[in-house]
Amino acid sequence: MLDQAKNTRAGEELNIENLKIFFKEQLPHFQGDITIKQFPSGYSNLTYLLQIGEQELVLRRPPFGAKVKAGHDMAREFNILKTIFSAYPKVPKPIIYSNDLAVLGAEFYVMQRVKGVILRNTPPKEFLLTSALIRQISEASIDNLVQIHAIDVQKNGLETLGKAEGYVQRQVEGWIGRYEKAKTDDVLNMQKTATWLQANMPISQAICLIHNDYKYDNLVLNPENLSEIMAVLDWEMATIGDPLMDLGTTLAYWADADDLPALRHFSLTSFEGNLNRQEIAELYAQKSGRNLSEIVFYYAFGCYKIAVIVQQIYFRFVQGFTQDQRFANLIHMVYAFAENAVLAIEKGKISNFR
Repeated sequence: MLDQAKNTRAGEELNIENLKIFFKEQLPHFQGDITIKQFPSGYSNLTYLLQIGEQELVLRRPPFGAKVKAGHDMAREFNILKTIFSAYPKVPKPIIYSNDLAVLGAEFYVMQRVKGVILRNTPPKEFLLTSALIRQISEASIDNLVQIHAIDVQKNGLETLGKAEGYVQRQVEGWIGRYEKAKTDDVLNMQKTATWLQANMPISQAICLIHNDYKYDNLVLNPENLSEIMAVLDWEMATIGDPLMDLGTTLAYWADADDLPALRHFSLTSFEGNLNRQEIAELYAQKSGRNLSEIVFYYAFGCYKIAVIVQQIYFRFVQGFTQDQRFANLIHMVYAFAENAVLAIEKGKISNFR
């Protein structure tokens, strides 16, 4: 029923003896034999379950062979959790960060485990996900995103998390640059999208705390009430910026029922009962009061950004930095996200492409 850890993938094991020494020296209140398992989902930073006696903790570290420092900055992610924990309680409690490479060969941090249900790309067998329940979950996810965007940045001392001025331009130019460095295939629609984004950047409406990776499988749901969000995970890309850029990323992850199979397989959002992307945007506008007249730009940017993230992971696989066979076909997702971006641009809408 709960999100389960499994045996650690080959080549991604942690040095348990070094961890025992680390806990003895740095966290003496966590004592006992250590059992390590790995959460198998996710494509970015590696996440492990540590069972220490009766206590459960979660350890995060960068992927083996990762070269993109900004996307795997453990110190920044840990500090984000510390900074926002008092302003937004739906985050795992951060416990300790370490940059001692002698322990695991990479920086890492440890946090509280929040037990709950996480909706991956297949429905949990223990629950009957009726269309009515799925609708409630989809609505709750957007309500919660609006709540995050409503957090008072200055009152809660969040200004240090990012630079607000010029955010949209930096993001567009930055992700285009990242794509060029990780490029393996000549994807025409990626070039078309990049050119259009550079020529159509809107002026930011507001600045707030943004998650930048907000989607179903980063939400921990209450097993007693799946429409209640207990925690939001994976704050590694969180910053201060334009909330509609955040919404655009969420919409890009939000596969509709008529999307390509490569995207529908990625998420449960295409299941009956979910709002579609247009309905999600309308609900967000209603709840937040924000003007979404430029939503095509934000959605196209979200598609481009996710395509780049997927491309970077695929690039690591092609280069032999990881043997994880889940990554072997990721190039098809790059093509699919790029196609949706171009369809949105050409049709002037974010849903009902086909």
